[in-house]
Amino acid sequence: MARIDFAFGATEKIAQACQTTLKQYLAGHKLLVYCSDAKRLKAYDTKLWAVEPTAFVPHVLATDPLAEQTPIWLVATDLAQALARAPAQAWLLNLDEQCPPTLGNATRVLEIVSDEEGDKAAARLRWAQYKAGGHDLKAHRLT
Repeated sequence: MARIDFAFGATEKIAQACQTTLKQYLAGHKLLVYCSDAKRLKAYDTKLWAVEPTAFVPHVLATDPLAEQTPIWLVATDLAQALARAPAQAWLLNLDEQCPPTLGNATRVLEIVSDEEGDKAAARLRWAQYKAGGHDLKAHRLT
């Protein structure tokens, strides 16, 4: 079973996801970022290019030929295939409103939750679904 970390209280979900990605990249983690909403994934991609003035976070679509040499993969479709190709200890950052369709070999899943009521409600549903699946759930409050 995967460990699922929920970070509650993000002022702006996409900006917080970019900060989290930068932190994980600097810690040496491989990360798959999943979102079936192409518009949201594009907004994340755009913000990741400017997460900090002097930072560069190498990232590509999981289908890109350079994915194997890139630590951050963006996944909009076929998550199962991307997870099967990902390094053994890859983590998954879920930006979707639903639970990912599969967790594959991901050892850890990161969930960012904003203070918006709709986002909190969707997160509660994901929490219940993960719990029903027997995963190890952790809640963190962003400050």
